[in-house]
Amino acid sequence: MTVQGNEPIRVGIAGLGRSGWGIHARLLEPLKDKYRIVATCDIDAARGQEMVARFGGRAYQDYAGLLGDPEVELIVVALPSYLHPSHSIMALQAGKHIVCEKPMAARVSDADAMIAAAKKAGKVLTIFQNRRYHADFLKVREVIASGKLGRIVMIRFAWDSFGRRWDWQTLRSYDGGSLNNTGPHALDQALLLFGDQDPHVFCDLQRTVTSGDADDHAKVIFYGPGAPTIDIEISSVCAYPQEPWLVLGTQGTLAGSYRALRWKYFDPTKIPPRPVDTRPTPDRSYNREDLPWQEEMWDISEFKGPGDSGFYLDLYETIRRGAPLAITPESVRRQVVVLEYCHKMTGL
Repeated sequence: MTVQGNEPIRVGIAGLGRSGWGIHARLLEPLKDKYRIVATCDIDAARGQEMVARFGGRAYQDYAGLLGDPEVELIVVALPSYLHPSHSIMALQAGKHIVCEKPMAARVSDADAMIAAAKKAGKVLTIFQNRRYHADFLKVREVIASGKLGRIVMIRFAWDSFGRRWDWQTLRSYDGGSLNNTGPHALDQALLLFGDQDPHVFCDLQRTVTSGDADDHAKVIFYGPGAPTIDIEISSVCAYPQEPWLVLGTQGTLAGSYRALRWKYFDPTKIPPRPVDTRPTPDRSYNREDLPWQEEMWDISEFKGPGDSGFYLDLYETIRRGAPLAITPESVRRQVVVLEYCHKMTGL
């Protein structure tokens, strides 16, 4: 499966839209010692020529041309969502490694077919779940793991905005909608924080202000024994967006945004026991006490990691050095189970 050596991995990008051009080409361009874009594919010939002018190589308007290019080792599938499974499988069968944009798939059967095709071909299949590398997520995991917040009771993700859309991502026939488009980021993080067990899932999907027939307001809740309740909200009808992060624990709370977090907590060994007391309270008051709160803060200026580039740095180590794959398709399959369940449950 791996190719030994130090030469750059030769990449073909399928789809030169917001993702292929604005994310993947941008990330790969500075990694010249590890990656080289040698071919692209887009039905828009002008986009292909723009890519050639910037990176060199060849531009195809048909996917078959990209699949048949012998120089291409790795294909980035940055096509509309409904094409992710079929075009990843075709590329695997053509002997290419695959980076598939999210969502991996909207149906578990498609995810399973992708995994099977990768195993049969002996090629790498990974999904671009880049938010696993983001500074805020890594810091939240660090704070939770420290135990400072105690037992985690609830985690709330708020991905809110107010905005109408009218592109292909508002159409169910394209596997569009907020849950499939934005949801893979939040669901991926939520499942990692939830733990290894499969969650019970509640879901409500609605179509509100976007032009197509797909959902643009999603509420998903994970719950299960011994795990935190996780509340995920992805909405296009929130004119007062909430902070993305809220983590409630038995010893404290974390809150904040992608760029700045704060958490306050106390040491449980430094507070007195409070056995139940059924006697009337002094002055008919509510129970209240002064807790020895400690507070910490973090902002993104402290982050020293590679960010999104970490995805491609890790992938290079897998393809060229045989390192374990950082983001396995099996780990992302858990997310596809949730996506398919929510769509079946709500009929959207």
